[in-house]
Amino acid sequence: MRRLNDGPLAVLVGERVFSSEFKYRKGTEVFGEGDAAEYVYQIITGAVRTYKLLADGRRQINSFHLPGDMFGFENGASHRFSAEALVETKVRLMRQRSLLHTVASREGSTTNLLRLVTQSLQHAENHMLLLGRKTALERVAAFLLEMDDRQSHPDVMILPMSRRDIADYLGLTLETVSRALSVLRDDGLLRFIGTTQRQVALLNRCGLAQYDA
Repeated sequence: MRRLNDGPLAVLVGERVFSSEFKYRKGTEVFGEGDAAEYVYQIITGAVRTYKLLADGRRQINSFHLPGDMFGFENGASHRFSAEALVETKVRLMRQRSLLHTVASREGSTTNLLRLVTQSLQHAENHMLLLGRKTALERVAAFLLEMDDRQSHPDVMILPMSRRDIADYLGLTLETVSRALSVLRDDGLLRFIGTTQRQVALLNRCGLAQYDA
């Protein structure tokens, strides 16, 4: 066990909160849909996808969680989604019941928790809009801008997820995502670096934003 001394959990409950740290290999399940929702997780390094398998066998990715992000909060007794490590990932976790009890007993922590929940709701609303109202090219442009913003606008953006993951997040086929990325590249809005094409330099953020208007 170790003290949690940075990140959203520390903001919520202060520095004298104890947590555990665990490592997950790429593709390892963190928790499954229907599992007991005992813990809250915060990513130290790596990335996690949360998803649901639909009745027809398709996978719908709900969210990608990056370093500093928290996930695993539930308003019921079990998880509504499954969570898997996209790459080798280290997380810290603490019991949800303990976290909520500590939040309730500390002045100002409830406001911080409400802010965190509100951000999660805003992401869910934006994701619904993305799936329901935008063309394929607009969805891919919006996704790139989302990842760019969450990584604080780096010169070279690292995408821990595959194109299949992106497709399942955006409600598109793999081929459609690949075509959209090629169009954006040919239009001079981005450049791929390396052979895996998971390193992306955004050359024209304003141009991408026009697709996301």
